[in-house]
Amino acid sequence: MITRLYSAALRGVDAKEVEVEVNVRNAEKPQVIVVGLPDAAVRESSQRVISAISASALYLADGIKTVNLAPADLKKEGPSFDLPIALAMASASENEPLAAEDCCIVGELALDGAVRPVKGVLSIALEAKRCGRLRVIVPEANAPEAAVIDGIQVFGVRSLHQAWKFLRGEEPIKPFILDRRAFFESHRRYEVDFDEVKGQHHVKRALEVAAAGGHNLLMVGPPGTGKSMLAKRMATIMPDMTEDEAIETTKIHSITGLLDPKRAFLTTRPFRAPHHTISDAGLLGGGTNPGPGEVSLAHHGVLFLDELPEFRRQTLEVMRQPLEDGDVTISRAAGSLTFPARFM
Repeated sequence: MITRLYSAALRGVDAKEVEVEVNVRNAEKPQVIVVGLPDAAVRESSQRVISAISASALYLADGIKTVNLAPADLKKEGPSFDLPIALAMASASENEPLAAEDCCIVGELALDGAVRPVKGVLSIALEAKRCGRLRVIVPEANAPEAAVIDGIQVFGVRSLHQAWKFLRGEEPIKPFILDRRAFFESHRRYEVDFDEVKGQHHVKRALEVAAAGGHNLLMVGPPGTGKSMLAKRMATIMPDMTEDEAIETTKIHSITGLLDPKRAFLTTRPFRAPHHTISDAGLLGGGTNPGPGEVSLAHHGVLFLDELPEFRRQTLEVMRQPLEDGDVTISRAAGSLTFPARFM
């Protein structure tokens, strides 16, 4: 029997829906084959899945289990496919389909069947909604993050066994409800405040003008005059982020794993202050599997380059495109990715 479930893979700051297909056929030697351009973390999922299924007291058939992640030309990264693979494998073994056509499922499995949080859940929930899915099943710790998206039901699960019972209709789970507006307003607080600065009236006036018009700012002065202190408080006088801006900024921090577990939604403008020894890839973004850099992490916020003359000339030159266009395009042989980078 072939079982099909739906999950999603991250590509840049967005997600792409992935079909998880599992076929079980008889053979003398048990084996799990994962195809569909998986990376090392996805290939290793077979060992986590087998252990989790056993620990969850679910039936796993002998023979060869073939796992196909479609589309096959999209690289699959990370452990977020553990949960859908395990559910599809158990379903195919029992020859019993699951009621999951309207579901998008993500989650990393521990060896005892517990479900661990993953990155990029906000982007995955947006993609599930775009593809017409009505429900998303995510790790319980990621449920508040996914619930930010309206128009889709979010179910947080703690274990593989709980997810299996839920999809078979044997154990109901209440959808996670988040009052987005109330959450947005209650968490719109900064640790520092521009009002704390005493004196410095001319500098404060310059900062207010820059914040009002979204202008860049160059501060020059001897050490100890308060340049860094003022820069850290710059975001507190900028206009409040709209919900759309907050979602866009949260997506970037979510895929990099920098989102605070206690605050599933980024409601304040980010402040990033990279060290002057940072590389081009660290500032602009890149790597083998391109990810966002500091200019993207500062999207809709403040990028503070302390000790500006200490930065390498080449590093500063690469900032021309994001300053002019408000985004960064990183090209590799496998394709190009664009990351937003509109900052002060």
